[in-house]
Amino acid sequence: MAETAPDPVAELLRHERALCLALLAALTGLAWAYTLAGPGMPASAPAMTPGLGDGMARMTMAGHGWSAGHAAMMLAMWWVMMAAMMLPSAAPVVLLAAALNRRATGAAPFAGAAVFVAGYLLAWLGFSLAATAAQWGLAASGLLGPGMASASTVLTGAMLLGAGLWQFTPAKRACLRHCRSPVDWLLRHRARGVRGALLTGLGHGGYCLGCCWALMVLLFAGGVMNLWWIAGLALVVLAEKLAPRGPGFGRWLGAGLVAAGLAVLLAAARGY
Repeated sequence: MAETAPDPVAELLRHERALCLALLAALTGLAWAYTLAGPGMPASAPAMTPGLGDGMARMTMAGHGWSAGHAAMMLAMWWVMMAAMMLPSAAPVVLLAAALNRRATGAAPFAGAAVFVAGYLLAWLGFSLAATAAQWGLAASGLLGPGMASASTVLTGAMLLGAGLWQFTPAKRACLRHCRSPVDWLLRHRARGVRGALLTGLGHGGYCLGCCWALMVLLFAGGVMNLWWIAGLALVVLAEKLAPRGPGFGRWLGAGLVAAGLAVLLAAARGY
C-alpha cells in the first residue's frame, strides 16, 4: 500500500504552531524572570517570600515611600507579573487565533499573534493600573504591612469572601465559559489587519480579566511579592481554564474561599 504524501499545509501549520508556542514561552519566561528579580523593590521576590527570605526585606518594604518613579515601577511590576501569571493559560487561544489568521489570510501568523497578545496584555494593563492605585491607597492608610500583604484581618477576610462569592456569579461563569471555549467568539469577532488583531486580543483579555480579577486581588491578602501566592494563583487559573473539570474546580475553590473568608471575619469579630 502506497504511503500518503504529507500535506504541506498541515506541515507548515504544525511548524508555525511550534514556533509561536516557543516565542510565547520565551515571553512568559522573561516575565517570570522580571517578576523574580523584583525591580523597584528592596530585594528580589524570593527574598521577600516567607520561608525563602529572612524577613528583613519584607519589613523594609512596609515603609517604602511613594513617588512618581516608584509608582511607575509598581505599575510595571504589576503588569509584567500579570503577563507571567496569565499568558500560560492564554496560550491555547493565542495559537488558535494565529491558526485562524493563517487559514483566512494565508499570511504568516507571527505578526497577528504578536498583536493579539499585545491586545490581551492591554486588558491586564487596565487591571495593573487599578492594582497600583489600590496598593498606594492601602499603603497610605496603613492597611498594607510587611511584604505588601494586608495588615487588616477584616480586609483579608473581605477579600477572601469577595473572591469566593465572585466564583458563583453569572459574570464569572460567562467569562470562564468564553475562556474555555473561545472558538465561536473568535470566528464571529475576528477581523483582519493589525487593528482587528489588537481588538480581538483586547476583547479576549477582557473576558479573561472578568474571569480572574478577583483571584488576582488575593495577592494583597497573601503578599504582592509572595511567590507562594503568585505561583499558586497562576496554577489555579491554569487549572480553571484548561483542566477537563475546570468549572467544577472553580466552584469548589469558591466554596473554600467563602469558608476561609467567613472564618477570618469571625475570628476578627471575636478579637483574635
